[in-house]
Amino acid sequence: MSTHLLAIDQGTTSSRAIVFDRKLKPKGSGQQEFKQYFPASGWVEHDPEEIWKSVVATTKAALSKAKVKAAAIAGIGITNQRETVVIWDRKTGKAIHKAIVWQDRRTADVCKALKDAGRGAVFTAKTGLLLDPYFSGTKVAWLLDNVKGARARAEAGELAFGTIDTFLIWRLTGGKVHATDATNASRTLLYNIHSGAWDDELLAILNVPRAILPEVKDCAADYGVTDRKLFGAAIPISGVAGDQQAATIGQACFAPGMMKSTYGTGCFALLNTGDTPVPSKNRLLTTVAYQLNGKRTYALEGAIFIAGAAVQWLRDGLKIIKAAKDTGALAKSADPKQSVYLVPAFVGLGAPYWNAEARGAVFGLTRGTTNKEMAKAALEAVCYQTRDLLEAMQKDWGAAGDTVLRVDGGMTASDWTMQTLADILNAPVDRPKVLETTALGAAYLAGLQAGLLPAPEKFASQWSRDKRFSPKMKADQREAKYAVWKDAIRKLLS
Repeated sequence: MSTHLLAIDQGTTSSRAIVFDRKLKPKGSGQQEFKQYFPASGWVEHDPEEIWKSVVATTKAALSKAKVKAAAIAGIGITNQRETVVIWDRKTGKAIHKAIVWQDRRTADVCKALKDAGRGAVFTAKTGLLLDPYFSGTKVAWLLDNVKGARARAEAGELAFGTIDTFLIWRLTGGKVHATDATNASRTLLYNIHSGAWDDELLAILNVPRAILPEVKDCAADYGVTDRKLFGAAIPISGVAGDQQAATIGQACFAPGMMKSTYGTGCFALLNTGDTPVPSKNRLLTTVAYQLNGKRTYALEGAIFIAGAAVQWLRDGLKIIKAAKDTGALAKSADPKQSVYLVPAFVGLGAPYWNAEARGAVFGLTRGTTNKEMAKAALEAVCYQTRDLLEAMQKDWGAAGDTVLRVDGGMTASDWTMQTLADILNAPVDRPKVLETTALGAAYLAGLQAGLLPAPEKFASQWSRDKRFSPKMKADQREAKYAVWKDAIRKLLS
């Protein structure tokens, strides 16, 4: 009898698999990091084979730890790093090049040329996105133009394109299913979020052949079954959503006006706007929050490229901290008289600035600056960037002063960071009991399709809060600190 659900959470730095019971309680998990490749300045790549092996290994580990056999899994939900691009051979399933990661900036010149040619408006009108190398479309075109013979093979129908969810579905089903969901499709610069279809005009502008595109489905749908040889039984794949949309679902943000922010490698805030796509006047993104039963729900999104990645940089690049979890305690003990600001534009600036050429900077360094002040600056940068997003969303949505932010992701385990976030935002910050809401959202979608779990409204009533962080900082101190941040941004962009 199928009594459990499996979530595959394929992230930017690691792959995870979690087995949930029908009450969405975690029963076993596996996690494995994989290598990051930086072949040139601003370029970031992953090896699709390493990703695939990590997914298989963590899935087997999760099943083993949960003491659950594959036959007991009612459905698999997949959630993924969204804009990362893979193109592979339909016969062999092998990628023609390493995956180009969402953080990669190699197509900045292409995006600039398109904007200079006046193409920006048509992309924004149809996709809700901005012309930026962050998104998948220009990465696809780069692969077709720069891998020998790729364009001719693509036009001949020999190659397949997909974001990581699509690549995993192909591999899991033994090449039987080439599909994605509406949330991942909405991040490609190739998909019209109003008509819910791949757009011929956009495909023509970027010179991407329709033959390589996957079928677009609901987030809860039939995505085939896994090859029996992989896990010992054929498991239905029944839920798919990009990581930030999956977190929105896991946070039960089903009502218009509800907002969540996920703090992982980057930071991504989504505001549910219901069945109406709200055009942004403040350089946010209009995107598909989720699609169920053929009905799209939309969101405003703000994307920050570097959040937890700044802490990783302190650990792996500068080697001034031993472990990421140490940063909260270090920040707490930092010298309050020092005013050190880190603008972590390592791969450009995301919303609401969208400057692909910007690079990181540290302001306010003194001879007395230590790892404590650098840790504090890295964590505070996340809080200031979130306020940038929140203010832009409030202007677009028309609401102000009544926002409660639901948070998730690895950084939210730090009480110091979450309290600082509430202080800088001047808004309550709610941390849920289940921090891994991305995997939870994927598992919910699989369970919904499998008939194990209730409709969204009932699922929302089961959401539970671990802790609320309320603002404590005095208004003049808050505004003074944020003013220095805005000044740092101005100096960087100048």
